[in-house]
Amino acid sequence: MAHDPAADEISLSTETSLIRASRRRAALRRSVTAIVVLLQTVLLLSPGAASAADKVRLGKAQAAAWTFLAADLGVEEGIFAKYGLDVEVIDLTGDAKVQQAFAADSIEFGLGSGPDMAFAAKGSPGIAVAAYAAEPRNISAIALADSSIRTVADLKSKLVSVSTAGSLTEWLAKQMALQEGWGQDGVKTVALGAIDAALAALKAHQVDAVILSTEAGFQLEERGQGRIVVGMDRYAPHFITHVVFAQKQLVRNNPALVERFLKGFFATIAFIRANKEATSVLAERLFHQSPTVARKSYDYELPMLGTDGHFDPQAVETLKQSFVDMGTLDHKPRDDELFTTRFVPVTP
Repeated sequence: MAHDPAADEISLSTETSLIRASRRRAALRRSVTAIVVLLQTVLLLSPGAASAADKVRLGKAQAAAWTFLAADLGVEEGIFAKYGLDVEVIDLTGDAKVQQAFAADSIEFGLGSGPDMAFAAKGSPGIAVAAYAAEPRNISAIALADSSIRTVADLKSKLVSVSTAGSLTEWLAKQMALQEGWGQDGVKTVALGAIDAALAALKAHQVDAVILSTEAGFQLEERGQGRIVVGMDRYAPHFITHVVFAQKQLVRNNPALVERFLKGFFATIAFIRANKEATSVLAERLFHQSPTVARKSYDYELPMLGTDGHFDPQAVETLKQSFVDMGTLDHKPRDDELFTTRFVPVTP
């Protein structure tokens, strides 16, 4: 059979096409691989990407208190989400309820008062992991506008409401009595829980005054219904008013989650400091405040917010003494019984 040069040319052309196609497929595979690697790198470098679906529950001791606004704002502004957290905010009715929620394993984190740290020394499953509010500028003694109570001296021997027994508000009422020279029993206290219950009792003249949020006082003053008699920061200039609590078990078993939560929380405080208008608008909506009250509360209470969660030694000593004064503990506890410094200072 005669050799056909044309057939050789066709065969060579086909082989060349196959080689070129193979090379194109290899190049395409390399490009796809490079894109996949790039996407994986971007995802790994994104904040919170490793645990983007982490859902945590955050209980706060009062629903309508300016110093707890960071919980709601962090969710609404998507700040917690940037750290890979899906935070459910749970409104509770007092410090004791926060500790009960820890005991019931219904929250992972809590916002409560400094005096609440005594529960940790008593065996509560929650422990303070950061301090975020200093002197109690957010708490005041408030009376009705038509009350005979005009000055601090008029509060002597009067019945005042506090949130819960052993709470920050009760301790401050006792400190007021002590520092004014009336003795520890110089005022009578009754625990009424939530803010609404305290205000209802005040308006019904069932109590003479309430130890309540300063913004509630501003609101009553604006409506002509009440007046702030005295700010409680006067009686505790070196103090830890509020702390972030976490489950002790979570601190032991998942410290990275605790660290991430604190970064999100203090990033929210940084946002509050830099954004008066956005913060005040949220306060108006959540607390049903007027624009004037929301901004007045912001200006008055902002200085007490901390930036990194550290525990001030002088304030810690004041707290320890308060535990003994109130009979909460029969001795001053060690620092590590009350809080951990493992996560502070916090750098968002």
